[in-house]
Amino acid sequence: MVLASMMGYGSLARDSGLSFGVSVVSTATVWGLPGQVAFAELFAVGAPVLAIMVASSMANLRFLPMSLSMLPLFRGDSQAWRWRYILVAIMSINTWALTLRHGPSMTQDQRFPYYLGLCIVCMTAGLAGTALGYHLAASFPFYVTVSLIYLNPVYFVFLFSGVRHRNCILALMFGAVLGPLFHLISPEWGLPFCGVIAGSAAYWIDKRMAPLKGDGETP
Repeated sequence: MVLASMMGYGSLARDSGLSFGVSVVSTATVWGLPGQVAFAELFAVGAPVLAIMVASSMANLRFLPMSLSMLPLFRGDSQAWRWRYILVAIMSINTWALTLRHGPSMTQDQRFPYYLGLCIVCMTAGLAGTALGYHLAASFPFYVTVSLIYLNPVYFVFLFSGVRHRNCILALMFGAVLGPLFHLISPEWGLPFCGVIAGSAAYWIDKRMAPLKGDGETP
């Protein structure tokens, strides 16, 4: 799934006028499809470098609460804690969801190798997909490129559902209902408003419901 969605990005990057090297490096450094799409689109219209940096960072701001929620899993491992800034930089929604799901059942010394292995596989797939998509861009119809990019958010829904935390499920349900409504009200600001309201509502309701055994607990 990562390879396929990054093929879509590679094609988009080429159409936006990015060089092959910049396209691949942007995958390794920005490492978040929404931020990368913002990077390519703003580059295509000639936006200032500062505006591109701010937009890409804002698009990937979701990684802040995700990384904070995963910190307790590695706090007892001195090696993982020493490399925590690197581990956060190579985190993706795939590695976050899978580690948060399986990590609590692992021993402390197993979590770091598991997480690192996932990150290496996903990063390798992402770089390969960007390169393939860039070179195959001319042979892709537009609707195929767009479909490949949107495979990723569809996959996110299944990943979040697989985390099996009640607050995540509630946030998905509220977002699915409120997302289209907010988009009709404000196409430019509908998505962040939906994220803040749906996520806050899910957190508030989850806190007031009876706790589920094992829900969100980490050793």
